[in-house]
Amino acid sequence: MAVSVIEGNYFQDLLDQPRALADTIAGCEDSPALQSLAQQLGAGEFERVVLTGMGSSLHALYPLLLDLTEFGLTAMLVETSELVHYYARLLSPSTLVIAVSQSGRSAETLRLLELNARRCRLVAVTNTPDSPLAEQANLVVLTRCGPEFSISSKTYVSTLAALAWLGDIVCQRDLDDTRSQMEAIPAAVSGYLGSWRQHVCDVVDVMTGVTDVFLAGRGSSLATTGAGGLIIKESTHFHSEGLSAAAFRHGPFEMLSDKVFVLVFAGDERTAELNLRLSQDVIASGGRSAVVSEVAELGVFQIPEAPLRLRPIVEFLPVEMITLGLAALAGREAGKFELASKITAIE
Repeated sequence: MAVSVIEGNYFQDLLDQPRALADTIAGCEDSPALQSLAQQLGAGEFERVVLTGMGSSLHALYPLLLDLTEFGLTAMLVETSELVHYYARLLSPSTLVIAVSQSGRSAETLRLLELNARRCRLVAVTNTPDSPLAEQANLVVLTRCGPEFSISSKTYVSTLAALAWLGDIVCQRDLDDTRSQMEAIPAAVSGYLGSWRQHVCDVVDVMTGVTDVFLAGRGSSLATTGAGGLIIKESTHFHSEGLSAAAFRHGPFEMLSDKVFVLVFAGDERTAELNLRLSQDVIASGGRSAVVSEVAELGVFQIPEAPLRLRPIVEFLPVEMITLGLAALAGREAGKFELASKITAIE
């Protein structure tokens, strides 16, 4: 089925992702301040690390949560709105807060800064160097994406890269290896995006007639399922939901029909077999499904190889192609806001 993609500003942001990633990675620094922070964490000077953000910024933190926990730190992932209203007791000198906000001035971020009043050490990850978040943080890790039109795309994947760099510093990995691995990512992303027309055609072929989209995975892929479910809704107006592959069996499985599409992320070897079985069971039960992996049969779902820590960056690319395909099926411009705005200024 032939469809036409409206090549608007969101589409241009998608194509700009390799440049944004390359600039962000080039700007990652092994600063004395970050090394000092890593030493303090390793020495147990903080009781806990609270990772916080809203929307895709929150989902981007999930791989870092896994990293810090496996390293032996006590880490928590808390939505910023919940943090300021229900977890405020965590904002003490014994807590390190890592806050992600692309704008650095969303309503919840501003309330966090006001409530914290510099009690906690604060690490900011943001795309806006002159934002309140950056100005009030003790340490700032910048993404270098430039302006973004609407839906989180280049800022999201660049945030994943910046957080991977931060995680490798804290977890005391070889940063030369880290930089080498990260510097290969922009070219891999560019190679995938070079076939965007065929990818969109693939999406249209397998998703025509679909009314509900589920994204399912485990481990670091939960960053992709969470952020992906969000951006499909806001960029296409199709119903979508991101959740764990295990959670899909606890209720949503009952929704299966030929109008339901379940995109399963194979993930790492610890749980890949379980994820693949979910996709097979969805198809056997009358639903539609595909698996995202390096060896997927359909090009749109075949991702470039990447180290596990950086895998969520390339996993996000098929989700973006779904937004273009579903929007084209609906005859709309993907990523064009009609009710929302880029920066959420109201809680």
